[in-house]
Amino acid sequence: MTDKRIAALDVTRAVALVGVVILNYHGFLNGSDDGVNRSFGERLFDPFQGPLSTRFAATFVMVAGIGITLLTNRSRLSGDRAAIRENRWRLARRGLLLYSFGFFLEWIWPGTILFYYGALFMVGALLFTLRLRWIALVGAVSTLIGASVAWFSYEHTRTGHDVSWLDPKMTSPRNLLLRTFIGYTHPLFPWLAFLCVGIIVGRLLPFAAQLRLRLGALGAALLASTYALSHFGLKLAESGSTTGTAPARSFADRGIATDRWQVLLSTRPFDRGLLYTVGTIGSSLIAFCVISAITERFPSVWPTRLLQHAGQMTLTIYACHAIAFNVVVHWMHLVGSTGLDTALILSLTFWVFAVAIGAWWHRFLGMGPLERIYRSFGG
Repeated sequence: MTDKRIAALDVTRAVALVGVVILNYHGFLNGSDDGVNRSFGERLFDPFQGPLSTRFAATFVMVAGIGITLLTNRSRLSGDRAAIRENRWRLARRGLLLYSFGFFLEWIWPGTILFYYGALFMVGALLFTLRLRWIALVGAVSTLIGASVAWFSYEHTRTGHDVSWLDPKMTSPRNLLLRTFIGYTHPLFPWLAFLCVGIIVGRLLPFAAQLRLRLGALGAALLASTYALSHFGLKLAESGSTTGTAPARSFADRGIATDRWQVLLSTRPFDRGLLYTVGTIGSSLIAFCVISAITERFPSVWPTRLLQHAGQMTLTIYACHAIAFNVVVHWMHLVGSTGLDTALILSLTFWVFAVAIGAWWHRFLGMGPLERIYRSFGG
């Protein structure tokens, strides 16, 4: 998103997209299995409840926030209103294109992040001139709203109320807004928090080694503290439910009390609790700091160069991974639901071809085909 691309951003995009493809393929092929006899790999790559679920996509969104900052730095720092207005429209056009493309891609790839990615860009067009404290506040409010919606849904479901209206199909303008902001796979509440973190991190670039270490340590602290709080908090709640101590007496029904604590202390992505969002911010910071350090240490080795080229074509590769899956699985029936190993092999095969074709395309044709359309429309 700048005239001189930062290799670390492209490599991080590519690595994040590798994870997105693996989890998507595994999710569409095998779904989620709550069985107790699952292997470590099956628990790790569980696309809906596993520790890696949505974290690659969140890292991708954080990098998008960094890109927004880099794109708009010059106009923001200069205070040139015309340049700021031009950047706002550029981001809005790009967001609208991704939002529209994601809307239609949803028909063949349910839950696509492109739909939400476009919405985040349009919101980002309004945020990039704000001071850091206001951007942090927007991210915090987004996190709180996401958690509040999850709590509202739990409480009303528990009392027998229908809350399906919170996650409707996109059949009306109202439903479109509900799905964009609070429903389905990557709603702005709380996913806007990841974009805000990226915008803030972008203002800290270029990284000094000491600053990168501090950000990585902050990410590790956030990640570790959320899992620790979730684990020990749930243990305490369960203990209180069985012994009649304070956590259980604060609610009328001991079973419901435990369930409420599970919602409040959940780190699962689709519960969208506070701990999930904070922990995912931590993992995204760790990923970006580690990948950027490795990229700067080994800028010219062939894996870095290949990933950098792939990172410059992530829009094209993302669309192709959805088309390739439908061709191989649904149209040609070459692959079936036979477990994690099948999903990993299919993902690896796709990435071998994607990286090879991406390197060839970059060498002879430059910008990816969808990226070229994206830039032509969005500027």
